[in-house]
Amino acid sequence: MSDAPIEITAHPTLAAIEASDWDACACPETVTGDRPVDPFTTHRFLKALEDSGSVGTGSGWQPRYLTARQDGQVIAVAPLYAKGHSQGEYIFDHNWAHAYENAGGRYYPKLQIAVPFTPATGRRFLTRPGHEATGMSALIQGAVQIAADNQLSSVHATFCTEAEALAGAEMGLLHRIGQQYHWVNDGYADFDGFLAALSSRKRKTLRKERAQANDFGGEIVALTGDAIRPEHWDAFWVFYQDTGARKWGQPYLTRKFFDLAHEILRDDMLMVLAIRDDRPVAGALNFIGRDTLYGRYWGCTEHHPFLHFELCYYRAIGFAIAHGMQKVEAGAQGEHKLARGYLPVPTHSLHWFGDSGFKDAVARYLEAEREAVDHEIEVLTSYGPFRKTEIEEQQ
Repeated sequence: MSDAPIEITAHPTLAAIEASDWDACACPETVTGDRPVDPFTTHRFLKALEDSGSVGTGSGWQPRYLTARQDGQVIAVAPLYAKGHSQGEYIFDHNWAHAYENAGGRYYPKLQIAVPFTPATGRRFLTRPGHEATGMSALIQGAVQIAADNQLSSVHATFCTEAEALAGAEMGLLHRIGQQYHWVNDGYADFDGFLAALSSRKRKTLRKERAQANDFGGEIVALTGDAIRPEHWDAFWVFYQDTGARKWGQPYLTRKFFDLAHEILRDDMLMVLAIRDDRPVAGALNFIGRDTLYGRYWGCTEHHPFLHFELCYYRAIGFAIAHGMQKVEAGAQGEHKLARGYLPVPTHSLHWFGDSGFKDAVARYLEAEREAVDHEIEVLTSYGPFRKTEIEEQQ
């Protein structure tokens, strides 16, 4: 390992960083032709967010992408943003912001190491193979130094991996645990194999839901790559606007993002559409990782019983099984996912605060929160739809 100094640079645009340098850190597995483990940290995805105006001026997400360079080589990168609010993060710190400002401080802007609008777990400190520890340490030190030099309140790394969270805690950052619902492939041969693992009552319920959903009066198609055509994006934009307006007040992504998605991201996407009378009436959009399918967006112009569950959850499970994928991450929130085979799992984030008193207060809060989340995951898992073993039933 080199002892040469490491240079940290913050870039206002991803165009300043060669795609080959970024992806050598973010998705080195693609060098051999493999699909990226995490499609959201690729240069092409993050650049589509920037080029479409989904992040940047006026969005509250101002890019400050980090690079760590040693011996002339980029050894680590991070998707860093200066945030003017706490929207689009899904690990919320609104209460912290209120407390900080009520005490006379200025919480915003803050620094966020994250994939905007994307509650999917993945590496946030993206290092070239062989530089994992050095690269992560350099990126954290760089982000903290930028915050300190500019008198910013805090630095946050959200939806990082558990390994990163544990390493960051060793470096003095605060570790927060949240919760999501994921479906895990237990080696199922097909969807019926998954159903066989459920209790009899839950199995009957799922079959009934699927039958009603598929009786909506049309057909359901799953499209990826070149099978996704421009008119499909026109329809999905309508779905996305409707859902985004109801959930967030206004959609996070611009229309141009979907145009760029068609050009450069369609091989990373699975679009499931319900088509009736030759027009899409509902749709779900997923991103395809190497081992995980990520459910991201849903919308409709017609409401049909259980169609949401069919497009978003059951078709995603079917795709994952058919393609030998290990997991489906169904996004943020939603206890209704539990009955459909998606069990609660912990998510992780890291936090740094410049004010030592505030840091201590948050640390105490996080300790209590972790205990509560651990208990909630244990309780919710016990209510899952899967058949109990004889031993579990006797306990």
